[in-house]
Amino acid sequence: MNPPDIEAAQIDLPIDVNPPTMEEIKMAIRQINSGKAAEPDNMPAEAPKSVLLYGAETWRTTTTTIKKVQVFINSCLRKIFNIHWPETISNSLLWERTNQLPAEEEIRKRRWKWIGHTLHQSSNCITRQALTWNPEGKRKRGRPKSTLRRKIEADMKSMNNNWKELERIVQDRVGWRMLVSGLSSFTRSNRRK
Repeated sequence: MNPPDIEAAQIDLPIDVNPPTMEEIKMAIRQINSGKAAEPDNMPAEAPKSVLLYGAETWRTTTTTIKKVQVFINSCLRKIFNIHWPETISNSLLWERTNQLPAEEEIRKRRWKWIGHTLHQSSNCITRQALTWNPEGKRKRGRPKSTLRRKIEADMKSMNNNWKELERIVQDRVGWRMLVSGLSSFTRSNRRK
């Protein structure tokens, strides 16, 4: 059977050559229809979120902004996973099924990763100087009260930290990652109260 110049394989490989079952075919069709790839990699669910939240670490986030972003992400997830009106599910169940964080937590996590990256820069780096810069004077009437700096300071206050403490923690990369991951779980526990 083999050509004369090719040796036969020493070990037979266990290759399954049986045709797919009806259940496997139905599952593949469901995955194609729902926009989900054949492999369990959640790529489609991440796609709109990554594009939408590009640069979100420097946003001045308000409740209105967060709500609008979250509504858009939820509607994209519902379209991707083909969830329509009669079979509605709660947002928290949707996030659990798609392995997603709420937009507020995702933005906060990205922001603190960016702060860690910035604090690793040299002290004469403009980005690092801008992060800790405090302009003098009063803000004009009608200016937004919520700024990026105030959001960061509110997060620091909830963590009982200051800039000096954060600069010390950021030197230990593992400690910083634990701080950032703990921040999202901390906000979740505060929201339930």
